[in-house]
Amino acid sequence: MSRKYRPAEPPAEVVGSELDLQSCKADDFVRIVRNNNQRGLSRVLSMVENGHPLASSILHSLFDPERLCLTIGITGPPGAGKSTLTNRLISYYRRHGNKVGVIAVDPSSPFSGGALLGDRVRMQEHASDPGVFIRSMANRGHLGGLSGTTRDALEILAAASYNPVLIETMGVGQAEVEIASLADITLLVLVPGLGDDVQTMKAGIMEIGDIIVLNKADRPGIEQLELSVNASLELIPDPAARPPVIRCSAQTGEGIEELADAIGSCTASGTGRKEIALRRTALVLNSIIREKGRELARTLIIDRYGSIEEAIESILAGETTPYRIGEILSGFLKNKRENENECKRD
Repeated sequence: MSRKYRPAEPPAEVVGSELDLQSCKADDFVRIVRNNNQRGLSRVLSMVENGHPLASSILHSLFDPERLCLTIGITGPPGAGKSTLTNRLISYYRRHGNKVGVIAVDPSSPFSGGALLGDRVRMQEHASDPGVFIRSMANRGHLGGLSGTTRDALEILAAASYNPVLIETMGVGQAEVEIASLADITLLVLVPGLGDDVQTMKAGIMEIGDIIVLNKADRPGIEQLELSVNASLELIPDPAARPPVIRCSAQTGEGIEELADAIGSCTASGTGRKEIALRRTALVLNSIIREKGRELARTLIIDRYGSIEEAIESILAGETTPYRIGEILSGFLKNKRENENECKRD
């Protein structure tokens, strides 16, 4: 049975105005999230982002593959107006009674490791709105335009009943394709005047958009940009598979209603709930396999060589190679699996 949709438990003493977060256990934090205590919610997100020992237990209790939360990814090159567009979409969904969550991914500070730009400053008009929760997250060197814990933050905001959740990527151009696998709907934001139009049409960036948003429609060159985008989309053999192209101006609000209608149409014509749940669950599982696999490999190498640095020294000394170490890791896992099977037979 789905956990997310059961009625929220009565607020415990830890959900009062004077939270003693230091003494909270995993179950306490789960209640805090479900009751949408904003201070506690911020704390839980920080715990997950920093790898707190309780983070895994909290996420385990909150995870629901069938969560009824629309995830909208907003991506595109730097200077495309993603933050302003996000701000407009927040206003639109708030007018329609939705609680809106926002995850703004920024480059990391080289000193603190925190979010460098803090895109929430562009959304100050919503800062005091209890129906809006905005979180800036540092990418901390994670490639693909997202933070390594963006997926986990999304699960937490969904459990707190935010719907939709807007994810604004940090704007790194053609490498910024990871959002397409995380979001239900991906908006690719383009603007005229950022340079050679062919640059925006290169493989990778154009394939990720469910909707192509031509922002700053009042600028010169918007017609040329629209012609270039439509010419690129004609290379897709199936006309029904071509994403809609929407002109708008996030600065003035022109075209925002049309964009929201296009988002609604994509959602209505999308895959069923079962398929979405399957894709979301596979995404989370594959991400965990990658993360835990790296941890396991690092642990095994340290156990055998003493440290990563000593393993590198062995490679440089010609005593082994990275590929040989890879074979050792594979052999360890294979032997472990065979031993477990032997124990089962006995």
